[in-house]
Amino acid sequence: MSYIVNRNDRLNVFVEDLTHDGSGVAKVDGYPLFIPGALPGEEVEIQVGKTLKKYGFARLVKITKASPDRVEPPCHVFSECGGCQMQHLSYEGQLVQKRKTVRDVIDRVGKLPHVPVHPVKGMKDPWRYRNKSQIPFAEQDGKVVSGFYRTRTHHIVDTDVCLIQSNEADDLMTALKMELHNMGVDAYDERTNLGMLRHLIVRKGRATGEIMVILVTRKKKFTQQDAVIELIKRVVPEVTSIMQNVNSEKTNVIFGDYTVPLYGKSFIVDSIGDINFEISARSFYQINPEQTEVLYGQALEYAQLTGNESVIDAYCGIGTISLFLAQKAKEVYGVEIVPEAIADAKRNAELNNIDNAFFEAGPAEVVIPNWYAEGKRFDVLVVDPPRKGCDEELLNTILEYKPKRVVYVSCNPGTLARDLRILEDGGYRTQEIQPVDMFPHSSHVECVALLEREMSN
Repeated sequence: MSYIVNRNDRLNVFVEDLTHDGSGVAKVDGYPLFIPGALPGEEVEIQVGKTLKKYGFARLVKITKASPDRVEPPCHVFSECGGCQMQHLSYEGQLVQKRKTVRDVIDRVGKLPHVPVHPVKGMKDPWRYRNKSQIPFAEQDGKVVSGFYRTRTHHIVDTDVCLIQSNEADDLMTALKMELHNMGVDAYDERTNLGMLRHLIVRKGRATGEIMVILVTRKKKFTQQDAVIELIKRVVPEVTSIMQNVNSEKTNVIFGDYTVPLYGKSFIVDSIGDINFEISARSFYQINPEQTEVLYGQALEYAQLTGNESVIDAYCGIGTISLFLAQKAKEVYGVEIVPEAIADAKRNAELNNIDNAFFEAGPAEVVIPNWYAEGKRFDVLVVDPPRKGCDEELLNTILEYKPKRVVYVSCNPGTLARDLRILEDGGYRTQEIQPVDMFPHSSHVECVALLEREMSN
């Protein structure tokens, strides 16, 4: 007779695995229980919380036998904050677990157990790597707080330090929190849609040291604006750009539509490898530039360019991968549905004096057939889609026009596995997959996959 798990049961269990969000997984007669804070290989005592038909959730009560990879999290709000999920696991253990995550989903969803999944490429120093911080401010219990949201809530865990963001972001977060009330500036209250400062955003160019500070406010005009600007300049003398974004809506979306410069330039410059990029307040730019160079270097290696190839970069964004590829390709054509990103991509090509990269706004599944109709032919196609993976129409376009080689850059192993299966069924063969750790101490892992078309197809 199978054991029935009930709410408030106290059980001793063995933790078998981790979920995608870093919770331990134990099974009681085949019934999975998700346990935040537990690690694979551990024997733990738990108290069952919510139970659903196919799985349940439990609270970690006591660790009876700890994993040898368990470490003391250096962040004092790790157990409350939702920013990191794996600080209690050694960095070497994180890399092993992330490879296992990719391996499992490639086997289960992609049905590709024969495809090599290489060890994850990690960082030598996996701290202070974020070049962009988005820090909410609020009034809680009569005081200004700032920090990061508790998991699956909009309650801010108040803190002065985040070990994965820049020191400058820490300094500004703390200084503004201390001085806002003295200046007569209120933090935002999302329940009432009152207050002024909603978010502090800090962007830093790793290669150049340039810093942009963005104040997201509820109104365009706010009290002591000049004093706030001077405070920022005093706390972070390296600041080269201070911007204001206005968001008056009652929403949890960070940015509004109106952005204006308050001090300095309206962009900062950073570089990945030999390519420079202008980054504006709302530009998409990879969060971890050191590992972005590793990721794009892997994509370039898989593209196997000799200087004679024509390449498509689907989901090209502001041209980051396109311009990397253009250094080795005959020509690169980038397509992206967001017109503003295409404008940035064209400007970045000019900034780097690259004249063999061409960009067009529109859906990839529409633009790419138009290019073929114009007589263009392509040897390699690179995709770097959002977490939802490639649109079905784009996958059909790839299968219809059959570029010899596809390089798939993915931020979601689950949708990567799904799309690889579709491309495999259409005549491509996945050669290998290289995971890259872009977000140490989180459960996220990025991958680059190489596919080649069978010559008979």
